[in-house]
Amino acid sequence: LLRRAAGPGGASRQLSSALAALQHAPTQVTTLPNGLRVASQATADETLTVGVWIDAGSRFETKENNGTAHFLEHMAFKGTRRRNRIQLEKEIENMGGHLNAYTSREQTVYYAKCFREDLRQGVDILSDILSNSTLDQAHLDFERGVILREMEEVEKTTEEVIFDRLHLTAFHESPLGYTILGPVENIQSITKEQLREYVQTNYTADRMVVAAAGPVDHAELVRLSGEMFGVFPQRPAGSAPRTEERPAFCGAELLYRTQQADELAHFAVGYEGVPWTHPDSLTFMTIQSIIGSYKRGEGLVPAELSGNRLTNSVARNLDAGTAESFAAFNTCYKDTGLFGFYAQCDEAAVPSCMDELLYGVSSLAYTVTDEDVERGKRALKTVLFGSLDSTTAIAEDIGRQLLVYGRRIPIPELLQRLDAVDADEVRRVAREHLCDADIAVTALGPLGDLPPLKDLRTRTGPLRL
Repeated sequence: LLRRAAGPGGASRQLSSALAALQHAPTQVTTLPNGLRVASQATADETLTVGVWIDAGSRFETKENNGTAHFLEHMAFKGTRRRNRIQLEKEIENMGGHLNAYTSREQTVYYAKCFREDLRQGVDILSDILSNSTLDQAHLDFERGVILREMEEVEKTTEEVIFDRLHLTAFHESPLGYTILGPVENIQSITKEQLREYVQTNYTADRMVVAAAGPVDHAELVRLSGEMFGVFPQRPAGSAPRTEERPAFCGAELLYRTQQADELAHFAVGYEGVPWTHPDSLTFMTIQSIIGSYKRGEGLVPAELSGNRLTNSVARNLDAGTAESFAAFNTCYKDTGLFGFYAQCDEAAVPSCMDELLYGVSSLAYTVTDEDVERGKRALKTVLFGSLDSTTAIAEDIGRQLLVYGRRIPIPELLQRLDAVDADEVRRVAREHLCDADIAVTALGPLGDLPPLKDLRTRTGPLRL
């Protein structure tokens, strides 16, 4: 979550961080004959992170196999034709290493953290689990239970539930609206054949990036990747290049009313955002930072005195009840995006809290100031540069950017583009994308007098009703 920047001392620390970032070694990128991209950045650390970023996630599934990408993540560490599960675990343990994976809607990632002298072993393990997994039936059946328990834990986290339902609401005619874990019936019925078919279709060299950060020699990484990932084809033989239909954004609502003692209302509002490569993507990131986040009782400055006008309004102007928290979000995908806010409040505060937040977004089209924009940009720079504080974070940044941009954006270029965002630009983007716009709404809890969708849609306009 983005927080308001500190005073002059904070500004000088940000400057130091930016200057340090400018001094980082460049990212080296090589494309192998089969289309696999290999990228690395050298750092002065003792350990390195190497991983495989794959342009494949729940978005590339069907209703019948939704959950496959995530299921594969679980099966990857259960043994290969060269290493059974125990051998794999002992090998990682003896290296003093760490092996992990995660799945999102558009990407699947497998990565290892190890010492510099173990780079070859790390790359070999990653290649092995991706190309030689046995998909043993006994392990597959065991993992069904593990994933179902994971689903139970996710469903206890209201924020996770709200965002899954918001995607379902906004993109309900597209696989982008599917959950990453998939429905219970799919988890209970996914077969080895479905898993293998997903790998053969999606785990192709032209959709993969081997990325590393740490004390790594790029030429050695390229040589090892060519040796161990050369088995991956560019795409299935005889198949046409993948084409995707742009998801349609749907203005709709999905509400779950409950009534329990002392329960908070949770709601999220989503606007259609922009893709990673859209010219307005950096302005959307700035707008997210301007709106920021708020949590009652936290922060150095009392909310009523905050320089963030929306935080100030939510703390001061609610007709009744109390807002517990809110936060802006901005999620980019290949060909669309989802921007908006998530909030928690007590039942009495639902109508006025929703009204303040909707007006706070739409008013950016007319009333945002240079001071608001500069404060937002400082906070954004802190997040962008402060997050690159480990080899894993740097490797993640490299892998993700090569998949979504086709390159890693140099920090001087990013700074220059961010510095070019001013109040006029924020107002233009807000007018074009966020003012008088369709919205997707999902909510859970004691929703009280939450206005109907048509009334909420009216409140995205320039006039306060």
